[in-house]
Amino acid sequence: MATVNTSRKNCTVNPLKMSQPIGAALAFLGLDRCLPALHGSQGCTAFGLVLFVRHFRENIPLQTTAMNEATTILGGMDNIEQAIVNIWNRAKPDIIGIASTGLTETKGDDVDGYIKLIRKKHPEFDDMAIVYVSTPDYKDAFQDGWSRAVTRLVEELAEPGQMDTRQVNILAGSHLTPGDIEEIRETVESFGLAPIVLPDLSGSLDGHIPEEFMPTTMGGTTVADIRRMGSSRYTIAIGEHMRPAAQALQDKADVMFTVLDRVTGLAACDDFIKLLADLTGNPVPLKYRRQRSQLVDAMLDGHFFFGGKKIAIGAEPDLLWAMSHLLAEMGCEIGAAVTTTQSPLLEKIPAEEVQIGDLEDLERKAQHCDLLITHSHGRQMAERLEIPFLRMGLPLFDVLGAAHRVSVGYRGTRDLIFEIGNMFMSHGHEATPATWGMPKEECNACAPATAH
Repeated sequence: MATVNTSRKNCTVNPLKMSQPIGAALAFLGLDRCLPALHGSQGCTAFGLVLFVRHFRENIPLQTTAMNEATTILGGMDNIEQAIVNIWNRAKPDIIGIASTGLTETKGDDVDGYIKLIRKKHPEFDDMAIVYVSTPDYKDAFQDGWSRAVTRLVEELAEPGQMDTRQVNILAGSHLTPGDIEEIRETVESFGLAPIVLPDLSGSLDGHIPEEFMPTTMGGTTVADIRRMGSSRYTIAIGEHMRPAAQALQDKADVMFTVLDRVTGLAACDDFIKLLADLTGNPVPLKYRRQRSQLVDAMLDGHFFFGGKKIAIGAEPDLLWAMSHLLAEMGCEIGAAVTTTQSPLLEKIPAEEVQIGDLEDLERKAQHCDLLITHSHGRQMAERLEIPFLRMGLPLFDVLGAAHRVSVGYRGTRDLIFEIGNMFMSHGHEATPATWGMPKEECNACAPATAH
């Protein structure tokens, strides 16, 4: 078991984590015809907006209640009311998702009470859903905000109903890209099931070009879909941080659930496919049998290049869990593991130590590693360490196609193994059984013609 330590430094140097409100805002962006809003200052929203635009390279609808010094002291009800009125008049969304910030949490605004008073005053909002989630940015991290937003959506909108035996819920974790979600949906549908994905970034932030401008999100999970989640046969939550949302749905509508801690890696994909086969009683489609065989072959082809390599990973807990286990299964050693927030998974990470810290902590621990995995803010670190750099997580602002990367399922895992293996081959030397794990100096001495 890993030892989990928390950094005690007086300041964060080169931050790894992002805040809860940003996580909640991205979850709301996975809803159809939604306009997320941050209850805080304009600067809080502006930074989040820039981050999402740079990562997805799309128009991002994100609003603010524009709190200032006076309204912060006196209370933000007027600002929330004005923001909702303006959003309604300009966009007519189906749902507004409001996330708090550290500013308004410190003041202690009773936003739920504000919304009740605003609804009484404005009956025109009766057909529009308004969901508020408490996400102070002075505690926890990105995946916590995402988890709390999805849990709140379930609590507020899901309704018990008569079971639809074909319908299943997929609670998608914050570590999944739109491409990952699309892969998961296609897999579920191939077993004859009708999935409701929440949140569904593959519908809203998959890079499609609309025929006309819309001031809200375009695609994603509809409010009607969320209401129907209570009549689903089963819920599959992907990522440990989605357990609270799955539990909330079971408590409210008696929908049983399974939490899949990851869907990256051979055994993890087998568990996912077996769950779908057990739910439906249908045989596994032949294409997944073939994809599984391709993954096994990829693991066989790549294991000489992975064996004995030391990896440094900086990521949110669920992404760290998925990547560390895949690499450990391929024969790598997790030499440095740094994350952003507490999780019950951290002690089970296949590493000696997991640090809750920043990128400075990661760089200090990664001095003798062979590969760095983190988001784009790790690029200078990789240059200083002179090791290959695999960009994963959010934000990825110095590469194209971040939203379309797939690292789940048999096919996604296969391609991820090839990508990492090719990095090892291009940066170091071509491993063979004779030189597997051998220091570079020894390899040069016995095989001087090998290219380095």
